[in-house]
Amino acid sequence: MSASSGTPSGSAAWTGQKGAPTRILLLRHGQTPLSVEKRYSGLGDPALTERGEAQAAGAAARIGALGGVDAILTSPLRRARQTAEAVAAATGLPVQVRDGLIETDFGEWEGLTFVEARERDPAIFARWLGNTDVAPPGGESFDEAGARVAAERAKIVADHPGQTVVVVSHVTPIKLILQEALASGRSILYRLHLDLASLCIADFFADGGASVRLVNDTSHVPGDPS
Repeated sequence: MSASSGTPSGSAAWTGQKGAPTRILLLRHGQTPLSVEKRYSGLGDPALTERGEAQAAGAAARIGALGGVDAILTSPLRRARQTAEAVAAATGLPVQVRDGLIETDFGEWEGLTFVEARERDPAIFARWLGNTDVAPPGGESFDEAGARVAAERAKIVADHPGQTVVVVSHVTPIKLILQEALASGRSILYRLHLDLASLCIADFFADGGASVRLVNDTSHVPGDPS
């Protein structure tokens, strides 16, 4: 049964949660030149590659076929907006830009590879790995990003009770929303892999309950999703 039907279904019916949840379809943006080269891509604003556009089109076709979508929200960054616009074309809905969905600010590591960042700032990098309160030089810690994303997630649920919402964002915000839904620790940031243009689905109930229904699905992506 859909989120807008008014009755919980599946696992929600067994856990006693009341009312229809807000269903959030978490869509990661498609490929960019930085993702091809495995470089940190935070507040930089590259466009989608040709393959990224094809990935976005595949995701949009899938979401359009699902039906029942009430809103499309996106990070302000171009790669996310382009992906969201593909979904908008498939659903006929407008795109709403939400600053809280922006990627983590990697500061002076923006555009660097993992190895390049480690060689540039070995001491800070060693502390940053596994410590969510440590920020890259001039950037944002995962804890800071987490507070921002949690506030945005709460606003989405408050603004769209019982509705189905597509959220087009980035690796870190999507992982943080899943972490909140699962009530897990920040280790999810380091242990969960999300492919480009992957789809995750989580239900959030008004009473604070949540249910994760899908993680890192790329069945709509043509060819290798990486």
